[in-house]
Amino acid sequence: MTQKQLIVRVRADGTIDAETVGMYGAECLDYFDALEDLLGATTSGSAYTADFDRVSAEDETGVARGVGDGQGA
Repeated sequence: MTQKQLIVRVRADGTIDAETVGMYGAECLDYFDALEDLLGATTSGSAYTADFDRVSAEDETGVARGVGDGQGA
């Protein structure tokens, strides 16, 4: 199972890049909202990855895994 991560990079000019790993759908948006609150900042740009269109599901073993949304490629 992929551990949920919020990866934050602070650049020399003071701008911040952030990305999520191991999250599916809109779940990642909560993490960015919390990061904005912590930093007193606002998002100036964003892009969704393929994981945004996926949902998290548990298989028979109880291990979370990403599953396509069933709408094709």
